[in-house]
Amino acid sequence: MLMNTQEYLSIVDNIKTQIASAQQRALASANRELVALYWKIGIVINERKTWGNKLIVNLARDIHTSFPNLRGFSERNLKYMAKFAISYGDTEIVQQVLHNLPWRHNITLIDKLDDEEQRIWYAKQSLENGWSSNVLDMQIDSELYKRQAIADKTTNFKDRLPAPQSDMAQQALKDPYIFDFIEARKGIMEREIETELAGKHITEFLLELGAGFAFVGRQYHLEIGNTDFYIDLLFYNLKLKCYVVIELKAKEFKPEYAGKLNFYISAVDDLLRKEGDNPTIGILLCKRKNKLIAEYALKDINKPISVNEFKLLETLPEEYENILPTAEDIENRLKLPLE
Repeated sequence: MLMNTQEYLSIVDNIKTQIASAQQRALASANRELVALYWKIGIVINERKTWGNKLIVNLARDIHTSFPNLRGFSERNLKYMAKFAISYGDTEIVQQVLHNLPWRHNITLIDKLDDEEQRIWYAKQSLENGWSSNVLDMQIDSELYKRQAIADKTTNFKDRLPAPQSDMAQQALKDPYIFDFIEARKGIMEREIETELAGKHITEFLLELGAGFAFVGRQYHLEIGNTDFYIDLLFYNLKLKCYVVIELKAKEFKPEYAGKLNFYISAVDDLLRKEGDNPTIGILLCKRKNKLIAEYALKDINKPISVNEFKLLETLPEEYENILPTAEDIENRLKLPLE
């Protein structure tokens, strides 16, 4: 019997998928074992603090002697193990969350954050969103926890969306959104910001928006009543299962902006929303907002809208640029005469 080529290729693809899946499970299992080991070693070290630094020095030397090709047990890393163990006294948290994070991520968390609640929040976000250690580092530096987890957000989601979508949508928001990949040039226009967000910086933009956002279009065309309308930015969120209309205003919030966004959301619900999609939500990004004015503007709006600020990369005014010393100036000033 001749081999069926198509069937064979299908078998190969299936086996390759199973191998890749098994490798991923093996790596994840190995990582959990390694982090658990590091935590246990940290406990042993902390229980013998009275022995001083000599314990860590001797441990690093003797482990290297017994396992010369084994990495990860240097004096520096042993100190991190001790810090890791003392930072998390709750075994359940370590087993459920931190075991699943790569060790480099755990080092970043204990290096950059003193508050355990924040560390756990960032750890869960890293796992949920698949952040690399560099992205985790960037998110901590941008104070994502303050902007997303505890930000005082101006929305009407709880009144306009059913649970649990209202809670999920609320939690996904940030205030402000940080677009530090776009320079805050004097007189920069909304269209220029749109172009950079949806063009060369789309990757950074999607990362800042958060997990689940898929780009649909910029200046998305809708024809209503024989009149052309254009949505600034249109997305679909795979987690929320809904369209997200984003309107961008490079100025302070005005109540009439909410009315226009309300109109666009209604149009998307009627023209684009399919069976199974949740209600469309709107995000109005503006340079500044007065929270009380925004709350009044949203009070009687019948569609789910959030009003959020955005920040661009601030640069020094031109008149100050020539005052600061260049890197070469600093280097020359630091040079000491040879004796």
